[in-house]
Amino acid sequence: MTTFTIFVLAIFVGFEIITKVPPTLHTPLMSGSNAISGITLIGAILAMQADFQVAWLAPTLGFVAIVLAMINVVGGFFVTHRMLAMFKKK
Repeated sequence: MTTFTIFVLAIFVGFEIITKVPPTLHTPLMSGSNAISGITLIGAILAMQADFQVAWLAPTLGFVAIVLAMINVVGGFFVTHRMLAMFKKK
């Protein structure tokens, strides 16, 4: 129950922080936050190795987390590339 409480509080804190960011900083913030997805990948790999009562649950959830985190990381690279291309001299 403690983990769930921390998760819910993190949602509220994250929402409050993001709504206070000016629109001009959304793209750099988004591309910078994709580095956190690398940490999510490590957590997903560790979750796949966890030992639960239901044998298929940990590998399945870990695999889904890896796929979603990789989509976020690759998307972050594309957004960062496009953002940096805007500042490139022609």
